[in-house]
Amino acid sequence: MAGLAVPTWDPETAALIGAILLEAIVLYVGYGGLERLLGPYLTTLLLGGESDAQ
Repeated sequence: MAGLAVPTWDPETAALIGAILLEAIVLYVGYGGLERLLGPYLTTLLLGGESDAQ
């Protein structure tokens, strides 16, 4: 039957996919941390000291 064959993985391709996934996770966590650290400061800076929180 056509289309039921399991493709073989090249080790270089698997390593590349793993590296891309690792980079995506690192960037996601890194930018999330920066947002938590700098977000309130930048919001205050951009809004000129105005805040919705009372």
